[in-house]
Amino acid sequence: MKWSAAYLAIAVTVGAGALSTALANAPERSLRPVLRVVYPVALPSFAPDHSLRPVLRPGRNDATVTRVAAVAPAPAAAAAVIEMADPEPVRVTRAERKARKAAGIGKVCRNKRLIGKEVPPVPAKLRGCGIKKGAIKLYEVDGVKLSTPAVMTCDTAKALEKWVDKGLKKSVRSFGGGAKEIKVAAGYSCRTRNNRPGAKISEHGRGKAIDISAIKLKNGESISVLKDWNNGKKGRILKKMHKQACGPFGTVLGPNADRYHKDHFHFDIAKHRGGPYCR
Repeated sequence: MKWSAAYLAIAVTVGAGALSTALANAPERSLRPVLRVVYPVALPSFAPDHSLRPVLRPGRNDATVTRVAAVAPAPAAAAAVIEMADPEPVRVTRAERKARKAAGIGKVCRNKRLIGKEVPPVPAKLRGCGIKKGAIKLYEVDGVKLSTPAVMTCDTAKALEKWVDKGLKKSVRSFGGGAKEIKVAAGYSCRTRNNRPGAKISEHGRGKAIDISAIKLKNGESISVLKDWNNGKKGRILKKMHKQACGPFGTVLGPNADRYHKDHFHFDIAKHRGGPYCR
């Protein structure tokens, strides 16, 4: 027992010394535990196209990652927009471009959507007719050809371009493959209104009007003012086109106007008190 007490005293003394040494060598601030974050292998499929996701490299420390782009499939809404896109304009062949260039046909009225050529001043056969300056012969508007080149002023051509873009194309859309050609019933024509003796000179006689009798579609069909005004889908398209012309043009006449316009639309840029005259 005496030896045991002695050994116990020695052990206590040694332990106290060791504890004192450990406390003396202890750091001033305690070490913080390292927070390890384990990233998921992949993000959900709806992640945006340019988002980045961490990918763990096998055989390496979890904290070492490489970021790669997470590509998501195109949303269904985007695909729907593509399907509903307007039909492409009629493309001009190389032979047509060559022939046009040789004939001096190209951009007119400082508008790349208007294809035609400048022509000399148009003389007046009747008093009040003629185009003194700025006359053009128009062949194509915004990718839609004219069945017969029409002589007119640039102001008339620009109004027609607005209607083709906002009225014709928006009305026809992809029906029949889209609009291919405008059937021109009349362009410049030195005559009285509705060819009546003694009447005022028509806006056709000033190059400020155009008559349209039908729209030819890419699938070979046509939408005729005479035959289709009250004919189902085609009739609804014609009525929409007629309505959309009121604004770009000052006068818009169709089958409901009078007996003279049963088979065509008459558009002109004359100005009227109170705004456009549309019937």
